Amino acid sequence: MADKKNLLLLFEHPTEPVFMDKGGNGTLFDVPASYVTERYSKMCRNVQRRVSGGFEKCVLVKEIEIPDLSCPMRLGRSEQFSHFLKSHRQMASSLIDVFIKMPTVDELQSVAVYARDRVNPVLFNYALSVAMLHRPDTKDLGLPTFAEIFPDHFIDSQMIRNMREESFVVEQTAARLPVVNSVKYTASDFDVEHRLWYFREDLGVNLHHWHWHLVYPIDAPDRSIVDKDRRGELFYYMHQQIVARYNAERLSNHMARVQPFNNLDEPIAEGYFPKMDSMVASRAYPPRFDNTRLSDVDRPNNQLRVGIDDMKRWRERIYEAIHQGYVFDDNNEKIALDDVKGIDILGNIIEASALTPNSTLYGDLHNKGHMLIAYSHDPINKHLEYAGVMGDSSTAMRDPIFYKWHAFIDNIFQEHKRQLTPYEKKDLSFPDVRVQSIEVESQGKINRLTTFWQESDVDMSRGLDFVPRGHVLARFTHLQHHPFSYTIKVENSSEATQYGYVRIFIAPKMDDRNNPMPLEEQRLMMVEMDKFVVTMPPGSQTITRNSTESSVTIPFERTFRNLDQLEELENFMCGCGWPQHMLIPKGRAEGLSFELFVMVSNYEDDKVEQKAADCACSIAASYCGLRDRLYPDRKSMGYPFDRSIRRGSEMLDRFLTPNMRAVEVIITHESRTEKLPELPARS
Repeated sequence: MADKKNLLLLFEHPTEPVFMDKGGNGTLFDVPASYVTERYSKMCRNVQRRVSGGFEKCVLVKEIEIPDLSCPMRLGRSEQFSHFLKSHRQMASSLIDVFIKMPTVDELQSVAVYARDRVNPVLFNYALSVAMLHRPDTKDLGLPTFAEIFPDHFIDSQMIRNMREESFVVEQTAARLPVVNSVKYTASDFDVEHRLWYFREDLGVNLHHWHWHLVYPIDAPDRSIVDKDRRGELFYYMHQQIVARYNAERLSNHMARVQPFNNLDEPIAEGYFPKMDSMVASRAYPPRFDNTRLSDVDRPNNQLRVGIDDMKRWRERIYEAIHQGYVFDDNNEKIALDDVKGIDILGNIIEASALTPNSTLYGDLHNKGHMLIAYSHDPINKHLEYAGVMGDSSTAMRDPIFYKWHAFIDNIFQEHKRQLTPYEKKDLSFPDVRVQSIEVESQGKINRLTTFWQESDVDMSRGLDFVPRGHVLARFTHLQHHPFSYTIKVENSSEATQYGYVRIFIAPKMDDRNNPMPLEEQRLMMVEMDKFVVTMPPGSQTITRNSTESSVTIPFERTFRNLDQLEELENFMCGCGWPQHMLIPKGRAEGLSFELFVMVSNYEDDKVEQKAADCACSIAASYCGLRDRLYPDRKSMGYPFDRSIRRGSEMLDRFLTPNMRAVEVIITHESRTEKLPELPARS
């Protein structure tokens, strides 16, 4: 029986033939002659001897009858793949179906080996990842992250060239120097938006977005793969939190909050020049110039046709449904947009996942909006140009328009939220429980947090094709903060033990005009920091919690990690989550004032009865949910700030009930860089 860990080798060196060595130790797949493509059929063995020399391990591939792969093979090997495109999702769904239905790991390995050299490499990676995530016999494996396999989606082309040179010239891996990722390669300081480079172009931030869309695919052959608990609501909340975090960073850099892209007829003021080349397509990601106007897109080769008028119709129909309080399904039956399920239904409609109740009526607003922008430079394929970065979930967050687009999308969700009855005090209170005080401590300072720059290395050798082998490090400069801890003093005045759900948020105290922020605005800026269960015996007690335990983030090591420790990365879903190093906003050199909000709600009202976890890893459940389980909170995502504020609570201090508390926290940014001590950098 095949060792299922050998499947991980199929992700490595994605554009090389499958018969070349993998794993960094001379591992070879013993491929049946019928599996080798015609181009290499006569030279396969000679190539193996030439590039691998002596090999240490041989993986025997069983020859089986290969299912029909004609659908996924319609996408060329050197073309772009995007799950925002319906035609591409259908191809991926077909391949996922093939992988899922293989009865054994042996047969899965056989068909994957055969498909690998015939299917588009990115489509193959996506389909095999989704299949392995959902097969019971492979879902415990930790897959290498997308950045390790396709570094071209995360770093500029000059850096790729330097990495190839370093690996080719310096034979000894230990003597190779890290290649530095410049922070200035996409724009100069003349571009105001470039102040946000550290957020938009952060490795962990972009990996989070790609990984979320992988865990929650838009379409799949088996509805259960898509139909996860509260999936539509998670789509709303995860992206709402991205916009809230982005706005906090804008205020940190003396910039106004992002303006939603409401008028599709207006030009896009911000251009974006990604400076990246696709290793698969062997072309540069196209730029978008300042003040580009959207046009109707007609790309028959992608089976994509969408007009601005289509987008407007879909938007108006969705707004009409929100105001009426119901949507129509395919059978013209009404589905109520109620307080509980309404947001979930809207999420599936707006993203246009396979769960949308009526794709004909409500269209494909989110996905086709991405593609309308991605092809704005060549909407009718006149110049044979590929999509810009907005066409790919692993690169979309690099572009300033992503945040304008998702601010527009979030406005639709907020319109629904505004139709709901505001929470009254009885909906927020926890009788007999009072939060007496809260504080955060970091580096011996109380209610003061500090951010700075840090350098970290990522080994991207598994994504660099062809010889020579060996580790090649990319060095990134990213935002970082000192660890901190919360101290929360609570009083339980009842005579019984109570169980509470601690909810922690943070939001800027002042707006971009330096005025106190009304709570109706501030609630949209509330960034979830953590959520956890506590036991409260009668009397007073002190609760402590470390920032590294956050229910929002994944550990730092899951973003910047040693690739040789794959055996420690079991359970792929653990890789879904906001990066720990981006937990708090950057702040300012002079300090920026935030309000830290803590609420202890009644866990008996909030808990979800479900089976025990089948994995021991830390999971960022707030943004990613739990694999094969229900979302671990009965309340609406973002509670208590997901609805309009009740009358008389215009400012945060008036909103508070005894089981809540808020305190001012100052975030200061120190413009220094903590460098890695091991090796000097090669720029």
